Amino acid sequence: MKQILGLDLGTTSIGWALVREAENKDEQSSVVRIGVRVNPLTSDEQKNFEQGKSITTNADRTLKRSMRRNLQRYKLRRDHLKDCLQKNGIITDKAVLNENGNYTTFQTYYLRAKAVNEKISLEEFARVLLMLNKKRGYKSSRKMKSADEGQLIDGMSVAKRLYNDNITPGQYVLSLLEEGRKYIPDFYRSDLLDELDKIWTFQQCFYPEILTPECRKLIAGKGKQATAKIFLGKYKIYTADNKSKDKRLQAYQWRVEALSGQLPIEVVAFVVCEINGAIQASSGYLGAISDRSKELYFEGLTVGQYLVKQLEKNPDTSLKNKVFYRQDYLNEFEKIWEKQAEYHTELTPQLKKEVRDIIIFYQRTLKSQKGLVGFCEFESRQIEVMIDGKLKKKTVGCRVCPKSSPLFQEYKIWHNLNNLKIVEKELGKSRFLNQDEKETLFQELNIKEKLSKTDILKLLCLKAKEFDLNFEKVEGNRTQAELFRAYQAIIEMSGNGDYDFSKMTSSEIQDTVTGVFRGLGYNTDILSFDAEKEEKTFDKQPMYLLWHLLYSYEGDSSDTGNKALITKIKKLCGFESEEYARILTDVTFQSEYGNLSTKAIRRILPFMKKGSEYSEACRYAGYRHSERSLTKEELDKKVYKDHLELLPRNSLRNPVVEKILNQMIHVVNTVVDTYGKPDEIRIELARELKKSAKERDEMTASINKTAAEHKKYCEVLQKEFGFTHVSRNDIIRYKLYLELENNGYKTLYSDTYIPREKLFSKEFDIEHIIPQSKLFDDSFSNKTLECRSVNIEKSNDTAYDYVLNKYGEQGILDYKNRIENLYKDSKISRTKYQKLMMKNSDISGNFIERELRDSQYIAKKAREILEELVKFVVPTTGSVTARLREDWQLVDVMQELNWKKYDKLGLTDVRYDKDGREIRYIKDWSKRNDHRHHAMDALTIAFTKRSIIQYLNNLNAKSDKSGSIYAIEQKELFRDKRGKLKFIPPMPCNIFRAEAKRHLENVLVSVKAKNKVVTPNINRSKGKNGINKKIQLTPRGQLHNETIYGSIKRYETKWEKIGSGFDERQIAKVANKKFREALQSRLAEFGNDPKKAFTGKNSLEKNPLYVDELHTQKVPEKVKIVTLENLYTIRKEITPDLKIDKVVDAGVRRVLQERLDEFDDDSKKAFSNLDENPIWLNGKKMKRVTIMGVSNAVPLHDKKDYKGNLVFDSKGRKLPVDFVNTGSNHHVAIYRDESGELQDIVVSFYEATTRSTLGIPVIDKEYKKAEGWNFLFSMKQNEYFVFPNEETGFNPKEIDLMNPDNYTTISPNLYRVQKFSKCMYGNSSVREYVFRHHLETSVNDSKGLKNIAYKNVKSLVYLEGIVKVRINHIGQIVSVGEY
Repeated sequence: MKQILGLDLGTTSIGWALVREAENKDEQSSVVRIGVRVNPLTSDEQKNFEQGKSITTNADRTLKRSMRRNLQRYKLRRDHLKDCLQKNGIITDKAVLNENGNYTTFQTYYLRAKAVNEKISLEEFARVLLMLNKKRGYKSSRKMKSADEGQLIDGMSVAKRLYNDNITPGQYVLSLLEEGRKYIPDFYRSDLLDELDKIWTFQQCFYPEILTPECRKLIAGKGKQATAKIFLGKYKIYTADNKSKDKRLQAYQWRVEALSGQLPIEVVAFVVCEINGAIQASSGYLGAISDRSKELYFEGLTVGQYLVKQLEKNPDTSLKNKVFYRQDYLNEFEKIWEKQAEYHTELTPQLKKEVRDIIIFYQRTLKSQKGLVGFCEFESRQIEVMIDGKLKKKTVGCRVCPKSSPLFQEYKIWHNLNNLKIVEKELGKSRFLNQDEKETLFQELNIKEKLSKTDILKLLCLKAKEFDLNFEKVEGNRTQAELFRAYQAIIEMSGNGDYDFSKMTSSEIQDTVTGVFRGLGYNTDILSFDAEKEEKTFDKQPMYLLWHLLYSYEGDSSDTGNKALITKIKKLCGFESEEYARILTDVTFQSEYGNLSTKAIRRILPFMKKGSEYSEACRYAGYRHSERSLTKEELDKKVYKDHLELLPRNSLRNPVVEKILNQMIHVVNTVVDTYGKPDEIRIELARELKKSAKERDEMTASINKTAAEHKKYCEVLQKEFGFTHVSRNDIIRYKLYLELENNGYKTLYSDTYIPREKLFSKEFDIEHIIPQSKLFDDSFSNKTLECRSVNIEKSNDTAYDYVLNKYGEQGILDYKNRIENLYKDSKISRTKYQKLMMKNSDISGNFIERELRDSQYIAKKAREILEELVKFVVPTTGSVTARLREDWQLVDVMQELNWKKYDKLGLTDVRYDKDGREIRYIKDWSKRNDHRHHAMDALTIAFTKRSIIQYLNNLNAKSDKSGSIYAIEQKELFRDKRGKLKFIPPMPCNIFRAEAKRHLENVLVSVKAKNKVVTPNINRSKGKNGINKKIQLTPRGQLHNETIYGSIKRYETKWEKIGSGFDERQIAKVANKKFREALQSRLAEFGNDPKKAFTGKNSLEKNPLYVDELHTQKVPEKVKIVTLENLYTIRKEITPDLKIDKVVDAGVRRVLQERLDEFDDDSKKAFSNLDENPIWLNGKKMKRVTIMGVSNAVPLHDKKDYKGNLVFDSKGRKLPVDFVNTGSNHHVAIYRDESGELQDIVVSFYEATTRSTLGIPVIDKEYKKAEGWNFLFSMKQNEYFVFPNEETGFNPKEIDLMNPDNYTTISPNLYRVQKFSKCMYGNSSVREYVFRHHLETSVNDSKGLKNIAYKNVKSLVYLEGIVKVRINHIGQIVSVGEY
């Protein structure tokens, strides 16, 4: 008897089943236990994972943390600068270092500009230095540049030429083209704008009605195409058609002519589009920096002088985001210091060096990220090292090489070539390339970025009509392709020809570049790379050195960060001009890393180049490609672990994958602890886990598209065919019918017309193109519609063989034409086309083997982890599981388990199929609504023998009665009453179904709860005495929401019933003075005990309280309470979604309401386009208003004045500012007060973190204990509670909750905490607790399912009698009560 563990591993859940499998006829298989572990992902985590996004869920928090660090570093520099200036006698501790007094807002700016040429005092000089310290300018880093930022323009020499010769960019380029030069330099945006201004102004004289200021506004910031659309859409003007042989020359001739003569309006439009497109291309953050730097140069200004000039032009101008090069600030610093040093002897060279290089302009180099690069699987090993007194495993060895490495690029090409197959369309046969063909393609791919299927067939002299490939395209050497694009530009710039490399062969490109470079005296060794050079000379190759220089260079202190790089490239390549080197500096390579190290690739590649496929080449190189490819002897000798070790945090590239695998490890370890080690593990991975990031993204998009299509088809079938219930098969039948549209709705085999009214009749079947008896494939690509009689006659033939045998040579020709036409019209997929053309002899099998190919990282990793525990890990697929579920009659088990509760609620119904058979179903329900379907799948997986997978994988071989497949059929399958082959269940079907139901009813779903508040981390920093270590507690989540609120106080009124809560403080809030005095008098009579004074026989209803002696007016039972409340506010833009009732100011609220009334309550019209149609208040435009934010907030800081000094109120107390909402709640603590009532205290995650940091208990069990309160339990999200049930008489306190025999009774009453929050109930705000039944996957609050699928509790009374339980990873209750 073998003990088998079955695992159904999904993105958010793990189904598991432990079974005992009979190994002979004398043994009986049995089910030990099944269960489900749910691993909830946040919506962002799941969405990012499904869409293949690599960004982590914490990326935004990391970005914000980086901003805070930058701010902190600035403050440290500022403090350091102040200390330095004080120590050197430049300022005293009483110096005023900021604007002080009226009309001094920009005083420091003026001082900064003045300091360049005139004397200022030392105190003023210190203020200038502090300003320079605040904004230090842009320092370029090649590796950190973003494409969205635009491009840095380093064209000062060109700008000087334009300035000195008074010409435009167009005139300059035309002169270059007329000299025979082909390369066009980059221009500053301001120069292009000047050219557009000149042309616009001149041509406006001839076309004033078109070239208007309004038109200029419209085209501002638009690209070339967008500008052309504006001319066509608004003015019906097409841009001129440039038909010249030399289109570029003609375009620049028109640009020059437009400066001095009238041109046709179409040509003017063309010129404007061209220049506007160039302006848009040169825009962006970096382009603007370049423009400002150019202006400083030509006007001879410093940054400070430039900013003052802007202020003099317009005092209201914004100086925000006016960024300059770091070098511009350094130049300004030099000028100011040198000038002031003439007047102040204190400003010594030593002090200058300290202030400039150590304080203001110091910037550490970026930290190396090499530690994050993965290790090579072949050239690394694990060692044990002592870290912080603990023995830990550490990986050492070679790290993987960059994908852009010339070596990796060659390895990638040969990897693809060794897997490339040529397919003969007619025969359907395929073969791998021979060595000559591989060499031919390698020579071409080694310079080109990629080759399409058509290109490859052409190179191999094969006709596309007769041959096909198993790849649509083959990726080439992307690194060389990028470099050769740059070489093409260099050749053009040098005037040595105008080539289009995309239309040339690789050998032609290589010969051209080599010839030109050799003629110019350049280093031609940079053009080629030899992957098999000796180790000593391998990384000394000029091409390798060039790649490494471009790949690794991060930047220097020059304006563009490339000056030193240009010098190095110039020297390496032998260029005489910096312009050529500058072209290469713009080359960027892909930043990803491969999966092997340089050392491993150098050992493997020679064998791959000789034709060995990857695994074979690894073996020749002395590597074991797969750890699983052990011999029988090695497997027997292998030492297996007793427990699996958890993956260290951040040890995998994807945090979601890490979470999934760690949960799997927890489940397996708990199973081992409870039931012992299994002999074998059988596992199925969810589809999305077996796919790459790109494939997951494509799959998600495809699923969304299919879902939308199916919804549309459902509507068509209901509307046009009268269906009341549309099944999956109905949709498939309709889709197959639509496929035949271009064939006149005729079937593909017999060419029979399908009348629309007979589509769903018994006359036509959904037919398998390749019979399922030959190939285990039930996909859409293996289905078509055909007459039932033809389907029966076809029997076990493929479609191709049937047509050939039935209709002969002419029939097969007609058939092939029908298929070809549908494929060309994209009506059928390539996969379906291949199956329709497949003969019986071409069926290769291995259908499941292809599905099982666990090429994805998570699949490999999961199997690798499990093989550390057991000898055999058997993967299976969803299609196999589905087939076995059907054969073993387990399909409807989940519905049967749920039927009773839904039927009782009236949520079941009956429908009839086309044969009149009655089908029972639950409305709006599927098995996926119940977590237990994962356990059901795991149970099926656990009994999926390897022989079953082998059989389904090789169905076509079962006719060989001497073979193993036929033997498996005889042993594992039987024929049912209809003669259909089915797999023999592990026990008789009726017993198996009963066992499955019994165990499923016993399942308690385990959900991962977030209990940790903080994680202790060791922070290391360098100090004088070595490494300093400090243990710091890091919160395990977001402490508060991002929004910062302001605070105001406002009187709030409400009516409140007089009762036990009316103590002295509460009575003081009563609005009516007479009522207040009367209540105070009554309270004093009873010794200030509000309970005695206002409840029981002394309640105002039984014992009225009068305010006068004549008893003419009495205090009402409800009185108005007035309180001064804190209101937390935020400024918000006026947009259509603005809620006017939340606006704080009554006057503003009135104005907004009047505006809304004006537009008939249409907020979109009322609050859109406010620039064109502004809202006015007191003569000013309103764009933002103050609205009420949250009801509760905590302050982050204390208020300070502009000098940084604390501000106090009239009583000497600090004033809190910058309020934030503490966001999510951590837990709620339930207490019983002195009177026996339940009370709740909600604790936010922010407060829980504070408690943990201070070393006090997160859950306060001592709260108000002195007043008679008793702590009962706490509630966190996903914690479990067993509820009493009055209807069934179930009481959790009268049953042994830890006894597994009681789980079936406990299950209907077990709920997890879903959420707790405040909500409006009637006119008052109450706490709402939502509990979700542990089996439910859906979180929809359908009223019909209340108290079945979920509980919604708005009063603590309903929490009486509930019992808290703790459930472990495999669904066992391990503790009762608070833990």
